[in-house]
Formats: sequence, C-alpha cells, structure tokens
Amino acid sequence: MIESTVTKLDKFTAPYGREVTLENVEYENGMRVLRIHIREGNRFTVMDINDSIAHQWGEAMTEWANQAPVQD
Repeated sequence: MIESTVTKLDKFTAPYGREVTLENVEYENGMRVLRIHIREGNRFTVMDINDSIAHQWGEAMTEWANQAPVQD
C-alpha cells in the first residue's frame, strides 16, 4: 500500500445538512488528488479527483455562481 499525507483544506455545511470536507492527498510516489467527502446523514460519498478535473469542476461552479441573482 502506498503511503499518503492528508491535509484538510476546508469543511462546510451545504444545504439540507450535508457536510462537505475537502482534503489534499499526496502520495509518496508524487501523485496528488483532491478528496471530497460528502456526508448525508449516515451515507457517505468520497471522490478523489485530479487537478485537471478539479480545475474544470471549479470553473463550471464559478460560472454557475456568477449567473445567480445578486442577493442583499
């Protein structure tokens, strides 16, 4: 098994009480992924994505958020 170093980047509560945790995972072989944990009650979803997908996903989310009506 390849050893890894996990660094917590952020944790926040999403709508409907979902908890989201973002972690940087660096493996001793040099590979790095963004680990996304989503907790919905007793159910957990965990995804590891590479920098290319994180960039694409981040751009899509930013574009979507920028289209939202301005709230006071």
